Amino acid sequence: MAISSKLFSLLFLQLMLASSLSTIAEAHGLSSKFYRYTCPGLEYTVAKTVALYIQKQPTLAASLLRMHFHDCFVRGCDGSVLLNSTPNNQAEKDSIPNLTLRGYNVVDAVKAAVEKQCPGVVSCADILALVARDAVRMIGGPFWNVPTGRRDGTVSISREALINLPPPFANISSLKTSFLSLGLSVKDLVVLSGAHTIGVSKCSSFSNRLYNFTGNGDADPKLDKYYAVALKGKCKPNDQKSIVEMDPGSFKTFDGSYYTLVSKRRGLFQSDSALLDDPDTKAYVVLQAETRGATFAVDFAESMISMGQIGVLTGNDGEIRRQCSVVN
Repeated sequence: MAISSKLFSLLFLQLMLASSLSTIAEAHGLSSKFYRYTCPGLEYTVAKTVALYIQKQPTLAASLLRMHFHDCFVRGCDGSVLLNSTPNNQAEKDSIPNLTLRGYNVVDAVKAAVEKQCPGVVSCADILALVARDAVRMIGGPFWNVPTGRRDGTVSISREALINLPPPFANISSLKTSFLSLGLSVKDLVVLSGAHTIGVSKCSSFSNRLYNFTGNGDADPKLDKYYAVALKGKCKPNDQKSIVEMDPGSFKTFDGSYYTLVSKRRGLFQSDSALLDDPDTKAYVVLQAETRGATFAVDFAESMISMGQIGVLTGNDGEIRRQCSVVN
């Protein structure tokens, strides 16, 4: 009886959380029932199409999640990261931070499937948010209701991605400033950093930590020395191509092991180790490391809903693109 009571209490709390988050989302003009009548089979179509790709290539999940993050941090969650460059404008996807993004073909495939079902109804911005959620869920991550109703932006500028996306060498001060400026909390910062539990990185994104970090031929003192040696074995000086797992041994599975690594000073990027430089973010890292990510899944779902509301276009703003890579 005690176990049943605890389970009931947990389910009740989850329902209350979902209800409160839906209320917040609707205040931004989004709704979990936005396409209830105009495209009732939307979520099934998205999940079915995403599954075809994730089953064959699970590592795409990290790329699709990252794409959603990169979209929301530049001009808000308006699908601007999906637009192609034109002869007169270099778009976000061709900015340096986005050159390693993959999965545009998945978004295009989902959009095509949805257009057959509900032509001219569902935005690319909403599709990207749903695709990221389903990709995470399919590799062991949490499920969350994605409030929809976003419309697509018509502007995409390369330099804005370079300015607004937090770089892998960011310190805790700049990270907090970046997140707070977009209406996200310090907790959102440390929770969303946990997305590094999946995926890989090129050596060029962190090799500055391995060689001549302070100008004396040394490694970053905040990086565990044994981990630094292991990384040097995979990344030689000036290596621009080699790939390293961000969460060694668990990079294909969405779990809380990222925080265990960070707590041991084995976070791959400076932005990972920076989480130990703030009392609030460090406390969360230690909590998840000690409890094996006990609340990480629930927290991540909550933070993703918050992130998905950044700068959304609703109502008559923006447009509903017929193709995600070009404006109408």
